[in-house]
Amino acid sequence: MKELSLHILDLAENSVGAKATQIDITIKEDIKENLLTISIKDNGCGMDSEMLKIVLDPFTTTRTTRRVGLGLPLFKAAAEECGGSLQIESKKGKGTTVVATFLHDHINRVPIGNMADTMITLLLGDENIEYTYTHTKDIEKFFFSTLEIKKILQGLSITDIEVITWIKDYIESGIKKLVKI
Repeated sequence: MKELSLHILDLAENSVGAKATQIDITIKEDIKENLLTISIKDNGCGMDSEMLKIVLDPFTTTRTTRRVGLGLPLFKAAAEECGGSLQIESKKGKGTTVVATFLHDHINRVPIGNMADTMITLLLGDENIEYTYTHTKDIEKFFFSTLEIKKILQGLSITDIEVITWIKDYIESGIKKLVKI
């Protein structure tokens, strides 16, 4: 994939398919340590130990519409190609956490990409799922929470076009502040 945000979107959509009601997306850029860490954590149905053993096989999928599942194997390959790794922790009935690390300045590391569009796509997919998105760069931090936004909205739908436009602008400006550092 041309952007890491597309991997994040794919994994978050897997979480939605696993009946998650809470999905936490974290991006940590540690320039001093030359590390980029991406974490997607959900409270979905989770995986048993047998599925966890084979989930990185591209011919393993729980979908009935196709025979391959490339999301996790491609994300793992992207991380390893950049001197990093991918770990998965999951407990049946509790949820799953996927953590990928990359060497931040690795020549083959694709850009993080458009996280504002990624978050908007997820929000429009199901407004009942609670999302957090935390992005840190060294000591600076950007945080977004649908739960906090919904409290402010006092009943107005988070998928209302004016709200979505505001959220997109909010995320874009928050990330721009981080990039300037």
